[in-house]
Amino acid sequence: MTRNRFAKTSRALCRLLATAALGSSPYAAFAASAARAQLPSATHNDNDEAVVVYLVRHAERAENGTDDPPLALAGQIRVQQLLGMLADVDLTHVHTTDFKRTRDTARPFAERAGVEFTMYDPRELEALAGEIAATPGRHLVAGHSNTTPQLVAALGGDPSDPIDEFEYDRLYILVIQPDRPAMTTLLRFGEPYVEGQDFGLRAGSTALRN
Repeated sequence: MTRNRFAKTSRALCRLLATAALGSSPYAAFAASAARAQLPSATHNDNDEAVVVYLVRHAERAENGTDDPPLALAGQIRVQQLLGMLADVDLTHVHTTDFKRTRDTARPFAERAGVEFTMYDPRELEALAGEIAATPGRHLVAGHSNTTPQLVAALGGDPSDPIDEFEYDRLYILVIQPDRPAMTTLLRFGEPYVEGQDFGLRAGSTALRN
């Protein structure tokens, strides 16, 4: 499959997940097999409406000698690729940690959606999961290599394997509906991850992993 065909297919899947009627969608049976956990009922919203969550690690960061670097050029390119992939998704909420690399990843989505992004504490992921699950709409969450899979799990999804330190191409899509298992899809976007290869300059260690 060519890159253009893959991008079109990915965009179509993202649009489907954002708009599908879960009870009758042909996707529902497929996605249910990927879900391994039931979201606690205390975090369900009361409107019987679906919550769709797009979760990404921030894109490649630059080496600037600080613990809070911005995105590298490779990261800026990756963000634009993700913008194209989610072009048909009408986001209603954008969440980010308070670091330049995550804010830089989230900002273009918030600007296009016409919403203010909200900051979350990466040490309070359970609280964030409860807030998201109780708020119908389409959420984008920019996080880190360790917090992103943790948040997927907190939302009742399948985080798959840990994210490698050089791995920036994961896009998790979770569909959450009251009284049903969370449905997880894992897509790839942009420059493909190759184990052990770094496509963007990196800064020194921080309290969060990469």
